[in-house]
Amino acid sequence: MTTFVYSHPVCLEHVNMPGHPERPDRLRAVEKVLQANIFDALERKEAPQADPAVFELAHPSNYLERIRSLIPETGLAQIDADTSASPKSWEAVLRAVGGALAGVDDVFEERADNVFCAVRPPGHHAEKTTAMGFCLVNTVAVAARYAQEKHGAERVAIVDFDVHHGNGTQDIFYEDGSVLFASTHQMPLYPGTGALNETGAGNIFNAPLRDGDGSEAFKAAFRERVLPAIDGFRPDFVLISAGFDAHYRDPLAGLELTADDFDWATGKLMDLAQKHAQNRLVSLLEGGYDLQGLAESAGAHVNRLMRG
Repeated sequence: MTTFVYSHPVCLEHVNMPGHPERPDRLRAVEKVLQANIFDALERKEAPQADPAVFELAHPSNYLERIRSLIPETGLAQIDADTSASPKSWEAVLRAVGGALAGVDDVFEERADNVFCAVRPPGHHAEKTTAMGFCLVNTVAVAARYAQEKHGAERVAIVDFDVHHGNGTQDIFYEDGSVLFASTHQMPLYPGTGALNETGAGNIFNAPLRDGDGSEAFKAAFRERVLPAIDGFRPDFVLISAGFDAHYRDPLAGLELTADDFDWATGKLMDLAQKHAQNRLVSLLEGGYDLQGLAESAGAHVNRLMRG
């Protein structure tokens, strides 16, 4: 497998309030683990800046104008109780989305089989018109729409294994049968969405897990709900919202997964990408707040992307 990794130094310059779990050290931990010898074959790319007009594929222009207007010249701007912006936040968003879109181009133009975007801020909680959950722009949603608009993708599958439900992605695609959204997540937990009966236009497949659930329950959710839904949908492109906060060390939740579980899930999604989508798969970093757990899990995920 040919695997590219996109990142950019400005993603370290998006700053939250002191003590905030979504901190630059998260990205440093991922970058450090990817320096190991087993990752020598990775092709590392600098994320380009996205044209902000492309954000309108997932968000209305007045929302984007409001978010951009909140970016401060100095200090921090508080957007909600746990979401803030700093002077470099907008540029970090441009690079995060730019890396994702470059990855989409790479897999559709056959330069890479798959791509991992080591970027921040995360995006999957950003709804059409609401920034929340550390997220300003929904990167994975923009990438899905971009694949449809530029590359003619007819059926895009988004799989989210972050421990927190990707309410923003669900919100954006809730009535869109051309995009399947499947999510494993802990319930009850922030943001409070993700119940089994949230099915959209028959394109939403939530698989909630309970506090204390571990490998067995996670794999059962994949085998019984997520993987059959994707297989039946027959996507021509697969996107992953790769949050690693379901790891047992993570301080923000109570699932008991290990790095091996993320390796396993990644392999299963790659199998379906090979079956239906000519291997086309792009993965975006979302959550993961214990640095050791994040590093181990992201390393296992990328290693599986490389190995096939």
